[in-house]
Amino acid sequence: MGAGASSAVVADADSSAAGEVGLGDLPDSCVAAVMLHLDPVEICRLARLSRSFRSAAAADFVWETKLPTNYRYLIEKARSFSSSSSSSGSDEEEVAMTKKEMYARLCRTVPFDDGTKQFWMEKSRGGICMAISSKGLAITGIDDRRYWNYIPTDESRFHTVAYLQQIWWLEVAGEVDFCFPAGTYSLYFRLHLGRATRRLGRRMYNHEHIHGWDIKPVKFQLWTSDGQHALSQCHLDEPGCWKRYLVGDFVVEKSDVPTNVKFSMTQIDCTHTKGGLCVDSVLIYPKGFRQDKYFHTYM
Repeated sequence: MGAGASSAVVADADSSAAGEVGLGDLPDSCVAAVMLHLDPVEICRLARLSRSFRSAAAADFVWETKLPTNYRYLIEKARSFSSSSSSSGSDEEEVAMTKKEMYARLCRTVPFDDGTKQFWMEKSRGGICMAISSKGLAITGIDDRRYWNYIPTDESRFHTVAYLQQIWWLEVAGEVDFCFPAGTYSLYFRLHLGRATRRLGRRMYNHEHIHGWDIKPVKFQLWTSDGQHALSQCHLDEPGCWKRYLVGDFVVEKSDVPTNVKFSMTQIDCTHTKGGLCVDSVLIYPKGFRQDKYFHTYM
C-alpha cells in the first residue's frame, strides 16, 4: 500500500505540472475516507507524502475509529497522571486535544497506582498493554532481607526488580481493576534466573543462588471478577535469560465496566528451598501481540 501510494503521488506531481487533475486535487474528505481503511502506521506514512494527505490524516473522524472504544476513560487516566505531575495548564491541554493527539498520548506510557502500574497503547493495532511492577505485587517475605531484596537494573521498565536469594515458601500475588477495551488478553510473569550484572561492558549473570526450580513446578493462576480462571504449571529454566511465563488468557466483553484480574505465582512445597530468581513484573497484552526481545546471556 505504501509503495503504491508513493508512486501515485509522484505521478500526481507530474500531472499537476502539466495542468492535469491528480490525487492532490481530491477533497480532504475523500482522502480521509480512504484512510479509514488503513492502520495508524500507514496513515502517518501517507501524511508525509503531500500537503493534502497531511491535512486529511489529521481528521478527527479518521482517528476516532482507531482509538479504543473506551478512549475517554483512558484519556482521563492520562489526564490524572498529567495533573499530578504538572502544576498548571494540563486540564486545558487535555480537553483541547484532537483525536490524533489522543492517539499519540495513549501510545506513551501512563503510570498509575503510585507508579507501580503502567498502561500504554500499541501503535499499530491500538491494543492496550499493561505492566505491574514487583513493587505492586504482594510477595511473601519481601520485608525480610534474608530472603528478598529490591535491586536496581536497567533491564526493567520500572528500573527495579525483586531478587530472591533463598526461601522455602514462594508466593507472589497481585490484582488490578481496569476498564480494558473488549477483547482477549494474555497475562505473563516476567522472570529471570540469576542476577544480571555488567562487567567491562558485557552483560553477565551470577548463578550463585540458583537452585530448587527443577524439583517441583511453579504454579501460575489468574481469576477474573466474572468467573474466569486459568492455571498453568512449569519448571523455571534458562538461567541468564528474561522469560515471560504465560499464566493464561481472559476475555473482556464490556469495555465500560472495570474488570478485576487477580493472579499468583506459587511454589509452596516446603521439602526444599529455592532461590536465585528475579521477579520483574506482570504483563498483560492483547492476545497474539508481538512482544519485545529477550535479554539473553550466559556466564
